[in-house]
Amino acid sequence: MLKLSRLRPSSNEGYLAWVLLVVIVTFSLLTNQFLTLQNLLDLTESYAVSGVFALGLFVVLVTGGIDISFAAVASVVQYLIATLAIHYGLSSPTGSILLAIAIGTVLGMINAILIYCLRIVSIIVTISMQSLLFGMLMWLTNGTSLYDLPDWLTTPIRVLPFSVGEQHYQIGLPVVVMLAVAALSWILLNKTHLGRQLFAVGGDQESARRIGIRVGLLHLFAYGYLGAMAAIGGLVQVYRVGEVVPNALVGGELDVLAAAVLGGASLNGGKGSVVGTLMGVFLIGVLKNGLNLVGVSSYFMNIVIGVVIVAAITVTHYKKRKETEVGFA
Repeated sequence: MLKLSRLRPSSNEGYLAWVLLVVIVTFSLLTNQFLTLQNLLDLTESYAVSGVFALGLFVVLVTGGIDISFAAVASVVQYLIATLAIHYGLSSPTGSILLAIAIGTVLGMINAILIYCLRIVSIIVTISMQSLLFGMLMWLTNGTSLYDLPDWLTTPIRVLPFSVGEQHYQIGLPVVVMLAVAALSWILLNKTHLGRQLFAVGGDQESARRIGIRVGLLHLFAYGYLGAMAAIGGLVQVYRVGEVVPNALVGGELDVLAAAVLGGASLNGGKGSVVGTLMGVFLIGVLKNGLNLVGVSSYFMNIVIGVVIVAAITVTHYKKRKETEVGFA
C-alpha cells in the first residue's frame, strides 16, 4: 500500500508542482476552454516576457539584492531601439539586439554602483531608478506609441511548428527565447564557479568577502545581467505586440517578483532555482488565465492571486523553520 508520506514533496519545486496540478485540474473541471493545446500555448507565450524578467531578477535575488527597475529599463531600451530604427536608419537585427543588451546592462550596472559604493538599500535605489527612467521616458516622448517598426522586429517567425490531427500549432519565438535564457541562467548558477560565488554572496556577504570573493564585482554582474535580460524581454514584447507602448510593461514588477519568490527565491539571498522561478511565473499565469476564462472579475482575481502567494510563502517559511528548528519562543 502506497504511503502518503512518499507523496510529500522534498523541495519547493515539488510543492509548486502539486499546487500547479491542483490548479490545472480545478480549472479543467470549471471550463472546457482551459485545457486546450491552443490555450496552453497562448498562455505560455503570453508569460514568456515575464519569465525572462523573472530569470534575470532571480540572479539578483540570489545575491541578496532586489531590483524592481527592470520594467522601466526594458521600456527605455525598446523605445531607443525603435527610435533609432525609424528615424536614424538602424537596420541591422544583430547590431540592434547587441546595442539593446549593452544599454540594458549599463543601466543595470548603474544600480549596482549606487547600491554598493554608496551603501544604499537596493530597493530604495531601484525604486528611484524606476521612477527616474519611466518619468523621463514619458516626459520626453509624451507617451507617444511607435508603430512603424522595422520588419525584422515585427514579422512573425515560424518556430517549431507541429500538428495534432488536422490542427496546426507552433511554439513561438518568445517561448524559445525564454527557454534559452532559462538554460543560460541554469548553467551560470549551477555549473560555473561564478554561480557558486553568487550563491555564497547571498548566503553570507561578509563571509564571502573574507574568503576573497569580490562582492562588488558580483553585484555589478548580477544587476548587469538583469539589465541585459530586461532588454531582451523588452524586444520580445515588441515582437509579440508589433508596437512600442511606453507604459506597457511598467506596473507588473510585483507579479514578477512574486513569481520568483513563489519559485523559492529568498529576499535574503542564497536560495532558489531556475526551475522554481519558471514554475512561479506560470503558476501566476495559470491562475490569471483560468480565472479569466471562468469569468471572475479582474479585481477579485488580484485577491485570489494575493492569497495564493501569501499561502505559498507561508508554507515555504514554515517548512524552513521546521527544518532549522527555529521558533518564536
